[in-house]
Amino acid sequence: MRNPKMKTQPVIISPKYTATTPAESFGDISRGDLTWHTLLSKPKTPSDSMCAGVAVCPVGTGHLCRHRHTQSEIYYILDGSGDVTIDGIVYPVSKDTTVFIPGNAEHGIVNTGVIPLRWLYVFPTGSFQDVVYRFSGEGMVKANL
Repeated sequence: MRNPKMKTQPVIISPKYTATTPAESFGDISRGDLTWHTLLSKPKTPSDSMCAGVAVCPVGTGHLCRHRHTQSEIYYILDGSGDVTIDGIVYPVSKDTTVFIPGNAEHGIVNTGVIPLRWLYVFPTGSFQDVVYRFSGEGMVKANL
């Protein structure tokens, strides 16, 4: 574990990381059919003001159910195509699309394409554990690492 008094440091993550590290998930399909790899998040990385990762929705069933959280969020679509719904409005997305989601906006995403939908997500907080997901129709769920 890193020293908590350590100042913020540059972080470089090898492309091998997502190939050799098990993906995370909610463990409950009622919240979505997707996996993710957290890339930047304290205390795993010596980053202090942002956290980020890559999420993947598989073909056919891939989705992240409607939810909200206090933090705003950015999606950058790496591969695939789908629909992002923000506060009831559906926006088509595909490779190289950037999406800004305001804090507390209800949003979700679904893969509508023929290849896995992959996107980079970024939150303006140092730890992914700071993000509390509030799924529509259920209580709060703290993000897992």
